[in-house]
Amino acid sequence: MSVDRLPTYSVAELNTAIGSLLERGFAPRFLLEATVSRPQLKKGHLWLTLTDGAASISGVVWASKLAQLSYKPKDGDGVTVVGKLNFWAARASLSIQALDIRPSLSTVLRDFERVREVLEQEGVIDPSRLRRLPRQPSTIAVLTSVPSSALADMLRTAAERWPLTQLIVVPIPVQGSVAPTIITTLESLAERTAELGLQALVLARGGGSREDLAVFDNEALCRILANYPIPVVTGLGHEDDLTVADLVADHRAATPTAAIVALLPDRYAERQGLMQRQSRLRDALLGRILRERQRLQDRALALHQQSPLEKIRHQRQELAQKHQLLKALSPDRWLQRGLALISNDAGDAISDLESVKIGDQLNIRMSDGTLEARVDQIQRSAQNTTS
Repeated sequence: MSVDRLPTYSVAELNTAIGSLLERGFAPRFLLEATVSRPQLKKGHLWLTLTDGAASISGVVWASKLAQLSYKPKDGDGVTVVGKLNFWAARASLSIQALDIRPSLSTVLRDFERVREVLEQEGVIDPSRLRRLPRQPSTIAVLTSVPSSALADMLRTAAERWPLTQLIVVPIPVQGSVAPTIITTLESLAERTAELGLQALVLARGGGSREDLAVFDNEALCRILANYPIPVVTGLGHEDDLTVADLVADHRAATPTAAIVALLPDRYAERQGLMQRQSRLRDALLGRILRERQRLQDRALALHQQSPLEKIRHQRQELAQKHQLLKALSPDRWLQRGLALISNDAGDAISDLESVKIGDQLNIRMSDGTLEARVDQIQRSAQNTTS
């Protein structure tokens, strides 16, 4: 190749050409998965190295953008960077200009495990500390973003299940490094729980990535929830998501709507239960009335049997029976049949001839009077004579 045909540049021209080439041939915005190394603040700008272990590149967050970031990375944090190439033609220096930085899942899970371990060792995360939820709360506080689909679902579910409960909605930010704001709101609300008649608190956030839920792994925030003056129910993210806030709450629900379901009874089920209890109570009362009525009847019968009039009637009946018996055994009955009673002068009854001798004076009693007779002769029967 002829030297005359090769393009000739000054250093500035070469660097400018390289910059133009990069600008035309590379995406204006891109996502970069990396680990932060040696972040440093210089004159309000955040300088850092982004690496994946095999290669590295410089990065910068300008002061104007740094003030807008909700997450400030630390050394060793895994991050997802929304950035663009930044090429300084004067020095042919290439870096990543970060427009946004978010923690990667590995960083979120690492922080989750760290905070959980600390709170478990201190006994803050302990199943024995969990409190029972109120059965039919009159007033509950709902902390979530406003407006949001999660809030709309919770309000609709509460109206369907138990419209008697008042929901006090307290708006909070739920995205990014907003833990200080949530903590301030919780502290302010804790001082007014008695005044507002609050019986439970719901901390809710709709769907999102696990990285979006990192704020609910904040150690200070979780300590406040663990010691809150009223029971706390969390409904954060999706069913598979688990945060430290879920571990310190008195009840962890899979979703915001499930949190309302856990707190509020189903009015239709409660009505059915009341009807069943009413039926059982009515049956019990009827049974009690029947038993008491039978008991009173038994007592009335016993009282009747022990009454003086009944005793007199019974004794009269006995006397009548004895009178009939005496009447049946009375000598008068035999006398009326033609028989007679014989007695001596002394009034002793004569039942055989051995008691009589010639000359005895006898009284013969008959049905209509008495005869006086004297024994002139004694004649024994043939059987007695033989013997």
